[in-house]
Amino acid sequence: MRTEKEMMDLILGKAKKDERIRAVVLNGSRANPNVSKDIFQDYDIVYFVNDIQSFTKDHSWVDYFGERIMMQMPEDKVMPPAENDGKFAYLMQFMDGNRIDLTLIPVDKMEELVNWDSLSIKLLDKDDIVGELPPSDDRDYHIKQPSEKEFADTCNEFWWICMNISKGLWREELSYVMFMYEQINRNVLVRMIEWNIGIETDFNISAGKFGKDFKDLLNQKDWQAFVATYSGPDYENIWDSLFMMCELFRKKAIHVADHFGYEYSYDDDKKVSEYLKRVQKLPKDAVSQVL
Repeated sequence: MRTEKEMMDLILGKAKKDERIRAVVLNGSRANPNVSKDIFQDYDIVYFVNDIQSFTKDHSWVDYFGERIMMQMPEDKVMPPAENDGKFAYLMQFMDGNRIDLTLIPVDKMEELVNWDSLSIKLLDKDDIVGELPPSDDRDYHIKQPSEKEFADTCNEFWWICMNISKGLWREELSYVMFMYEQINRNVLVRMIEWNIGIETDFNISAGKFGKDFKDLLNQKDWQAFVATYSGPDYENIWDSLFMMCELFRKKAIHVADHFGYEYSYDDDKKVSEYLKRVQKLPKDAVSQVL
């Protein structure tokens, strides 16, 4: 596996030799002083370039960076649809385990396309087009305090989706259940837990993408409760995990409400919780939701 120095020499070597490339900026975890380095960290690189079409008309130029397992070009795709905003990205996974996420941004569109991320380090600037950047840190990713409306909407969303999950469980529609559970309510739960972590840390840290740092930030009891919200494909197991998710969400939401003086909808909580228990007990040949 090529070393960090070898990779940075490669990235900067290309930029120094190619007159079309006018500046280079490093983003992401490698620009974050609070993140421990590991072998899976990407090189999130921005090249500010002139004549971007001369790069994108023939993609073979990126072969310079090494032998790839595969490459993805989001702006060359229809699924999901490209943003078509003038940028072009090459996401490259190399055979040696390194990965470069390289974005090209036209110099003449910098003001339009660039909103400087706090995780940004200038590596090269031939024309002083980037200017001075503040010291890199993760302040843009710190947990943000919720407004009262954001808190209320989050609680409303959680309990509403719980009812969708229960419907899918009764019907034994596994893919629907897991979409509602993992793609929607999981994110709502993570948001509520983040707000709790924010309260405990004066909103001065990040909890990592999708709560990846929860294991280090939650106490052992809450971490084990969070782990228990994950389930296998067995429907009874999903029911157990759902009730655990409800219990953990309730605990964290009440804490947020008490801290900020917001109103927690105990009525929604009580009625939906009773509804879930009722649906769980419904026989498969039921002709009414009333037992």
